[in-house]
Formats: sequence, structure tokens, C-alpha cells
Amino acid sequence: MNLIRELKKLRMGYSEARFEETDECGEAKEKPYYSKLRLKYISMVKAEKLKSLILARIRVARLKLWVTRALTMMLLWAIAMQLKSLGGAVSSPKSTFSYPLPPERVYENNGYLMVSSNGGLNQMRSGICDMVTVARFLNVTLIVPELDNTSFWNDYSQFADIFDVEYFIASLRDEVRILKELPPAQKKKAAESLFSMPPISWSNMTYYYNVILPRIQTHEVVHFQKTDARLANNGIPEEVQKLRCRVNYEALRFAPPLQALAEKIVRVLREKGPFLVLHLRYEMDMIAFSGCNEGCNEQEIDELTKMRYAYPWWKEKVIDSEKKRLAGLCPLTPEETALTLQALDIDRNIQVYIAAGDIYGGERRLATLRAAYPNLVKKETLLPPSDLDPFRNHSNQMAALDYYVAVESDIFVPTNGGNMAKVVEGHRRYLRFKKTILLDRKAIVDLVDLYRAGSISWEEFSSEMKEAHADKMGKPAKRLAIPGKPKEEDYFYTNPEECLANVDEPLQVSDHHQQDAEA
Repeated sequence: MNLIRELKKLRMGYSEARFEETDECGEAKEKPYYSKLRLKYISMVKAEKLKSLILARIRVARLKLWVTRALTMMLLWAIAMQLKSLGGAVSSPKSTFSYPLPPERVYENNGYLMVSSNGGLNQMRSGICDMVTVARFLNVTLIVPELDNTSFWNDYSQFADIFDVEYFIASLRDEVRILKELPPAQKKKAAESLFSMPPISWSNMTYYYNVILPRIQTHEVVHFQKTDARLANNGIPEEVQKLRCRVNYEALRFAPPLQALAEKIVRVLREKGPFLVLHLRYEMDMIAFSGCNEGCNEQEIDELTKMRYAYPWWKEKVIDSEKKRLAGLCPLTPEETALTLQALDIDRNIQVYIAAGDIYGGERRLATLRAAYPNLVKKETLLPPSDLDPFRNHSNQMAALDYYVAVESDIFVPTNGGNMAKVVEGHRRYLRFKKTILLDRKAIVDLVDLYRAGSISWEEFSSEMKEAHADKMGKPAKRLAIPGKPKEEDYFYTNPEECLANVDEPLQVSDHHQQDAEA
């Protein structure tokens, strides 16, 4: 205000006294004092204008800063919402781990792979391992696999019901990006049009590089309708094979409730001494679809035949049971199994845990086996009903419990070469070749028939049985490869020799897996 008043005074004085003197020609002459006063006035006006300009610029700068901050906050909020919609793929998993998470592998994403697993638990397990491996080497993002809810067993379990999904994602983040679901933009696109296909069975990596990758790059999202046996057993680079093993033996850990209950079963068994897990495939569906009716009465044979004909998707209807049995293609009966274990000198007092569903024929068919091995147990006899109630109507979850116990057992004996038998055998090889008795069913059937007919003595029967199985104890062996006939060669997950340590070497596991095991 003082400055404004001073300016007004200067203006008045300057205008009144500026021309008081005149020169010789009578013209007005400006006094020196007022000349100085005018310069001062001009300087003050300029200073005022400069100040106003500076203040205006400061206000503009502050406005720009405020707008920048607002836009930044909006951008951060949008990023946070995007990350949330990705199902926590970038943020740390909710589960807490006893080791630092491996660093994320950074790569240019070529697209997204969705997969629908098919088959039973162990068929799906192997397929998931293959799909993780394919996603990793194609540099795509894998969406957590869907499990088969349309199979014969009518189990509606999802991935997180059986496997620890947080651990699965986190433990593999140094290899491949795995999301629980598609990002919003891709989800919308997939809802409108999704490219689905079954990859060709027993394919090598060249097929995935040359055929599948271009399709993913074209469609951005590709859905595999099947996952079983989609990667070859042999002719695969070693780094690919080793990742298949890592996924199977380290990343696919069971969901915490299943894991805890499986550990409890093993703990109960261990408290009573060593135990043998007998994968006795003698459930009604197995006997009906295989057409093997050895030891069944006429009523049971009729019931089994009707069941086989009731399912149109089962193509083989007329089956010669005896011919199939003599060829070693039938699951062993409980009676044949009892004789075999006795002939191999399996301790009568060992606990025999039956890893299977309900045995067809019930106690009548188990009587011989129970007489030979009185410590015959199942999870249903080891645990109170309340422990199993949450899992009882989910066949894949019940199978997961048996899988864990089978892997941990002192001896594993499968009576049929199904998916569980194959995958457990490979898992036990990975754990430094834990004892697995691989029964030669053709030799067993021949010997059992000779013994029952009285053609050979017990001593001869036992001696021949031991000789037939001398090299069938799950020891190191080369995986049989038959070019052009992948179904006839050894399954990769039965003998993953690229991943196996020498017997004299300590088991090698990744650092974070070791730390977790020690915790």
C-alpha cells in the first residue's frame, strides 16, 4: 500500500512541476530534479510489473505441480487396480514361505496359454508339468490349469483344492509367469472368441516352436483342451526334461489341508514301524473296464459286464478275461497279490497300507491277503471319520492322500501299471531310488497257476518269484525308447533319468526347496 501511495504522489508532482522553467526561446524546460524523479518512477513501475509477472508464473507453476500430482495419484491407483485384477501375479503371494522367493524371470510375453487338464489325478499331474514347461520355453504366460470335472469319477475339485496354488506360482516365478486368471482385456477377448485346440500327443519341442507359438502370437490367447501325454518321452533337450522334474517333484505341493492330513497318516504309520504301500487296483470300475474277472462269481461277472456296457465311451465291450490274464494284462487279484508278497519274503508283520478305493468283493476278497498280512490298514482305519469328511466325496483329493503316503513308504508295490503306479515309481526314483517292487504280472500268473495246480513246491514257487523280480526293485535303469511307438516305451515320469542322481551321490534339490524342507 505504501508503494502505491508513493507512486500516486510521484505522478501528481511530476505532472504539476515538470515544465516550470522555459528556455530562451520560451519553450518549457524540464528541471533536472524532475528528470531524476521520472526515471525513479519508471524504474518503480517496471519493478511492479516484474513482480506481478513473477507472481503469475509462480501461480502457474503451482497449478501445474498440483495437476501433475493428481494425475500421478490417478495413474498409481489404476496400476494398483490392474495388479489386483491379475490375481496377485506380481505382488507377493498371500502364503508365507520360509525362504526368500526366487527372483522373477523377466521376458517379453508372447501371449497367454490356458489349459484344461484331463483324466485322473496323476494323469492331470503329469500334464500340468508338461504345460508349465511348454509355457516357459515359448515365453508365454500360463493361466493356472483347470482340472477335469467331467471324468468318470465326477470330482469337481479345482486346482487350489488339491495343490498349493500360491506355492506353485511363487516357486516357479524364476522360470515362467503364472496367473490365476487372464488379465481383464484378455479375459474379455477370450469371452468373445477363444481359440481352442488339443495339441498333438507325444510332440517334441519343435512342434511347439513351429506350430503352437505362431498360433499364440496370432490369437494372443490359446486354450489347450487336453494335456495328457502332449510332450514326448524322449528326444527332448535336457533343460526341458529337468524343468518337467522340477515342476513335478518340487512345485506341485499339495494344498495345506491335504498336506497336513497326509503327513498325519504317515506319522501314525511310522509310530508303529515300517510300512508297505500296496496300490491294489481292484475297484469295481477297474475290474469292469478291464474285463478281468478272475475269482469273481457268476453274479459279479454279470454285474461287471453290465457296467462296462452302460458306458458308451468305453469301446472295448467283449473281452476274453482268461486270455488277457495269461498275457499279464490284468490287475492282480488280492489272492494273487498275497501269494506274491509271501513268495518275495515280505515280512508278515509289516504294515500294509492299501492305497485304493473300495475293493470289489469287500472282505470276502481281502480275506486271503489279511490272513497273510494281519496289519492291513487303509486311511479310513487309521483316521477318525471327521478327518476324512472334508475330502470323502472328492476322489482326486482322496487319491492325493494315497499318493503322498505311497511316496513316503518304505516299500511301494503296485499291482497294475496305471498312472499312479507310474508317477509314484518315478517320484521314488527321484528320491534316490526308494524301494519299489515292479511286479511282472505275466510271470506271476504263470507261477501262481503252477503252484495252485501242485506242479511246483512252495520253495520252487518262491525261488522262481524272486528270480523273476531280481531286477525289478526300482533301481537305476535306462529308459526304454521305441522310436515311433511312444505308448510302448517307458514313460518319462516313470523313469526321469535326466533328473536322477547317481545312487552314491546326495539328492540334489533347489536351494529354496531345501530350505523349505528343513523348516
